[in-house]
Amino acid sequence: MKTVVTLLLLAAFTVGAYAQPIRECLVLPVPSGMLHSIVHTDPVQALQVSGAWTAPKVGDTVVFPDGSTRQWEAVAANAEGWFEHPALRNGYAYAVVSSDREKVALLEAQGCVTVVINGEPRVGDVYQHGYVRIPVLLKQGQNELLFRCSRAGRLSARLSNAPAEGALLDVRDATLPDLVVGEETDVWLGIVAINASMQSLRGLTIVAAHEGGRTSESVVPALPPLSIYKVPVRVRGLAPRAAGARRVELRLLRQEGKQKFVLDSAEVTLRIRETHESQKRTFISSADGSVQYYAVLPAQRLSRDSPAPALVLTLHGAGVEAIGQVDSYSPKTWATIVAPTNRRPFGFSWEEWGRLDALEVLELAQKRWRTDPYRVYLTGHSMGGHGTWHVGLTHPDRFAAIAPSAGWVSIWTYGTGARLGQREQPADEKADPIAAFLLRSASPSDTLSLVRNSLMQGVYVLHGDADEVVPVTESRSMHKSLSPIHRDFEYHEQPGAGHWWDLSDEPGVDCVDWMPIFNFFARRRLPTLDSVRQIEFTTMSPGVSASCYWVSVEMQQQQMKPSTVNLRYDPGKRRFAGTTSNVARLSLHLEHMKPGAPLSVELDGQAIGNISYPSRERRLWLIRENGHWKLSAAPSPALKSPQRYGGFKSVFTNRPVLVYGTKGTPEENAWALAKARFDSESFWYRGNATFEVIPDTEFQPDRYRDRNVVLYGNAETNATWQLLLGDSPVQVHRGAVHIGDKALSGETLACLFVRPRAGSVTALVGAVAGTGLVGMRLTNRLPYFITGAGVPDCLVLSADMLTKGLEGVLAAGFFGADWSVQSGEFVWR
Repeated sequence: MKTVVTLLLLAAFTVGAYAQPIRECLVLPVPSGMLHSIVHTDPVQALQVSGAWTAPKVGDTVVFPDGSTRQWEAVAANAEGWFEHPALRNGYAYAVVSSDREKVALLEAQGCVTVVINGEPRVGDVYQHGYVRIPVLLKQGQNELLFRCSRAGRLSARLSNAPAEGALLDVRDATLPDLVVGEETDVWLGIVAINASMQSLRGLTIVAAHEGGRTSESVVPALPPLSIYKVPVRVRGLAPRAAGARRVELRLLRQEGKQKFVLDSAEVTLRIRETHESQKRTFISSADGSVQYYAVLPAQRLSRDSPAPALVLTLHGAGVEAIGQVDSYSPKTWATIVAPTNRRPFGFSWEEWGRLDALEVLELAQKRWRTDPYRVYLTGHSMGGHGTWHVGLTHPDRFAAIAPSAGWVSIWTYGTGARLGQREQPADEKADPIAAFLLRSASPSDTLSLVRNSLMQGVYVLHGDADEVVPVTESRSMHKSLSPIHRDFEYHEQPGAGHWWDLSDEPGVDCVDWMPIFNFFARRRLPTLDSVRQIEFTTMSPGVSASCYWVSVEMQQQQMKPSTVNLRYDPGKRRFAGTTSNVARLSLHLEHMKPGAPLSVELDGQAIGNISYPSRERRLWLIRENGHWKLSAAPSPALKSPQRYGGFKSVFTNRPVLVYGTKGTPEENAWALAKARFDSESFWYRGNATFEVIPDTEFQPDRYRDRNVVLYGNAETNATWQLLLGDSPVQVHRGAVHIGDKALSGETLACLFVRPRAGSVTALVGAVAGTGLVGMRLTNRLPYFITGAGVPDCLVLSADMLTKGLEGVLAAGFFGADWSVQSGEFVWR
């Protein structure tokens, strides 16, 4: 086979071996912008979206929305195949590869967030982990690769031939458990399967076999062309007798008729740990059905009669693995140390899906390790220190005490900092209602608004005063906020200490395993439910955090604005009394009360008396109508609730299935498949999970019952639209978006929205839609998996956003409590 060199040099492919890296490219620096917003400007992307893109040449000038100009310039790779240039810290790289025929190749691109190949977006390896290998189609002739780079200022790109079998296993990103001496083996592995062909692959399984174990076979869902899927693989066998390692052989099989053919094989090695050693435990996540792990250092109990140990949940910093976090601690006789993963070493900054991971691991670990439910503590370092603030203040009834170390407060106080509308926007746009609305959509990231939730916890803050990574001013700002109001608060700055520090040669690293923190923890317990007399609790969204002890905020008057309850419970008078702010519906849990005499409730000065104890539900619901509180029956499951509250991003939970349209033009259908595939692999990179991606022709409601569904296309191009969104008040057609009785016209519009799924009390349906090919392409790089990039229930953008920023946002809104437009809140351009 012959590979032709045009414009840029690429060494000839060799079957089964890696090609030489791309050696020449053009680079373009990009001015810094809003990294935590769905709204962004990008004239390069604007050209691609509009179809006006042409290949750049050395010296070509690009004009950015702020009026500045940048030029494309040539760069050569170094001897190791890396491009190094300041533009690659935040900019583009462009390369061309020629092929003498159409073929599938495997691309490894490190140092970029995305790479657009012949117009289709694919995920990059921005953190340079080295495990991202994506199947791509090289057409005959020239192939354009446009890399969007960030962070390190370096880029490497390599292409190799795909295997002739068209499918392979890749164990470089395997999620693996440890085996434990004396425990029967029944564990889950996460293994990447790659479809490196242009056909959908069906009938695949992965067979796992190991010494002393049973052979097990795990099903691989249908794989779309050029896709990856991280498969849960079960491994079962006898209990190991001694510490060491065990090899597991994996085979990828394809069923054809009554025969099975081996497409690929691989091998992984599992550690075998003693029961008292730190260890990795895998589980199937309820969020998306993926295999995740947590690390644990079991309590070294002095005897079997010792009381149940405490649980310390510790959150790692950026780039740190959970097992490395646990290994930074010395064993405790009285506490089990548990470290969730945040889904990845960088993950979601312990917000959104990272927060969900922390809570899921907390519940699993409490059951598995039988810890004391009243001695639960939260700590973390650096990004994990931020996670301690965020998770701890969002869920104050889960932890008796929290202890952030070197933690930053929020995405708006650290690093990229400013909020939407407060940077790169003219002063008179600060009050732009659409900007304010999008900021509201990201309000759960606003840690400072939750600071009074800490009054129910002990708080210990640790920071080195010479921290070169997270400025000590982050902790000092929290000290300033807490000192006047908090009665159980300790603060320590270690003189001369940087970001990661250790003062002794003893086991454990002091900046995380700080003895005064554990002494602080040991003296605090969560209260029993019946001893809680007063609750002051703020939530930004019931869909994120609704409950605190015996009160739940179930619906807000203005969604995603702070909602506060300040309630007292008098057991002698069987009375709840207090005030609320921005609360439309709440419930009171009565499990801590005995049936008997009537109850009374006084909210915001309004008294409701002589309430019979609800023996069946053991719960009271109250709603505010026209400014007045009244008792209510249990709300209809058709209404918004904490279990199904909305915000577009929430559709990517509850084991979502992504359904791409096949009823449009060839270009529209190609976009739908490429975008769904890109969303799945993007979430894999950030969230260690892939989603099932299927065509609309294969969607079966019963098969995907009670699961979230995301549709790609519009009412004309996706055959599932009418079934799942036919009664939606938001409709996207070719040429127009209809929201209630309003219509927005044009073929350059993109629309994201979420609706309740009919027939389910928990599931959602989302749409990634466009009114034409330009609008569809506009969705390609919307960063809705980035922490803090808030998206309301419904958002309409025009392609002008890429050159005019907020001016290109045409509509944003929250549906009302009944999921209607009429009772909701929408803003329009």
